[in-house]
Amino acid sequence: MHLVSILENQMVEKRLAITPEIAKKYVTLGFKLSLPNGYGSHLGFSDEDYKNSGVDLSSNEKEIIDNADIIVQLGLLDDEKLSLLKENQTLVGSFNAFSNKEKLENLKTKKINCFSLELLPRITRAQSMDILSSQANLAGYKAVIEAFQVYERAIPMMMTAAGTIPAAKILVVGAGVAGLQAIATAKRMGAVVFATDVRMASKEQVESLGGKFLMVEGAENLETEGGYAKETSEDFKKKQEELLSETLKKIDIIICTALIPGKEAPKIIKEEMFKNLQQGSIIYDLAAIQGGNTVFTEVDKIVEKNGVKILGEANILNKLPVSASNLYAKNVFNFISNLYDKENKKLNINLEDEIIAKTLIK
Repeated sequence: MHLVSILENQMVEKRLAITPEIAKKYVTLGFKLSLPNGYGSHLGFSDEDYKNSGVDLSSNEKEIIDNADIIVQLGLLDDEKLSLLKENQTLVGSFNAFSNKEKLENLKTKKINCFSLELLPRITRAQSMDILSSQANLAGYKAVIEAFQVYERAIPMMMTAAGTIPAAKILVVGAGVAGLQAIATAKRMGAVVFATDVRMASKEQVESLGGKFLMVEGAENLETEGGYAKETSEDFKKKQEELLSETLKKIDIIICTALIPGKEAPKIIKEEMFKNLQQGSIIYDLAAIQGGNTVFTEVDKIVEKNGVKILGEANILNKLPVSASNLYAKNVFNFISNLYDKENKKLNINLEDEIIAKTLIK
């Protein structure tokens, strides 16, 4: 079978879906692999690296797509390239089924198989394919580093002859993978860390990392079977707002990570809460691309409100593209290995397999 990948729009996405290390694994598995010239050069992966891994390189992207059985990407191809796809081709990536519903519906009509990996179930067998976890780990780490760069005070407690500098107090909103990594990173830097989440199961994880868990009554009811947070009731939202409003009075930096798969991000930091934040405080909003966890978040802008700076990028992983590509490429390889019938050298779209059934756009 012929597997390919096309370079993403570099203005939007610097990550790669296939690294030379993973290319070699695809070839060993029995795939013929084609990539465009210069595919990984911006990340230091030369054409020679790919050739040595058994990859065919070409300057003709149209021909690459035309010959493909499987196309592996980060995001959805642009409209021009989507128009080149043919019946029975398979597209694998992270396609944001919520935002790209119409385009994905059109591909389904053309009998193109689309597997969107952000829809993977949170089960043990899918852990090695879990792009949300691998990428969120890096995002949580980088969000803390970015916030600390903008914050104009020291982070750890420092005792000097001139007096003591208190440790910065950090609040992490959402204790999923990104949030837990944010807690761990902030603790390593010497901050005092608080965290809140709608899932009661997060309490033990937060405390194991040295954070203090802010508990809202009713949290135990707000986790889906797949391990994701689900939307909260109005009563819960009110209790959460009261708890947050009081906590914000002592917080220096907030890292927002709360997301609901396939939906707009919940607005957690409301306008009236900004009155409780200290001047010079920083908010880094990892949910910016899905609308943000604050009412003032704007994508790729630093917004200042009441002396508080709010940051949120469309793709923070563009600042860690080599690490992110290495992990993403491994995740996708593991997914395709599960999808591939090695004996008959063809895809086996077995809808009794929960991993395949949940990720296939139907």
